[in-house]
Amino acid sequence: MKEDNDLEIWIDHAEDDFNAAGKLLRGKKPSVYGACFHAQQCAEKYMKAILVIQGKRFPMTHDLVLINKLLSQSEIVTGFSEDLLETLSSYVIRARYSGERPEMADAKEALEITKNIRKFSRTFLGLK
Repeated sequence: MKEDNDLEIWIDHAEDDFNAAGKLLRGKKPSVYGACFHAQQCAEKYMKAILVIQGKRFPMTHDLVLINKLLSQSEIVTGFSEDLLETLSSYVIRARYSGERPEMADAKEALEITKNIRKFSRTFLGLK
């Protein structure tokens, strides 16, 4: 990203990923893997946006469990399930490199998890 501390960029990119995830599931030939990947990316960017607004630094990682721990260390209690965060995090690597193919049910679950993270994050950031 251009500026690691530019909140607007994090939010814009998160929204692009959120919209992409939804669009990829619609239509005659949905892209299940693409939807899972973009759902994870949206969640990651929103969680990092919260760290940015708190002035906290973070490593280059796609591990949502680790990012959530960083939020917790900043006294931000998200209430996100570690199991669900692990599931969502897995779509960055598992579906992309291991040859595993997520199913439509996986993509729908990924989008639901992301919707909850997005809602929490937007509320925390004072966005509609």
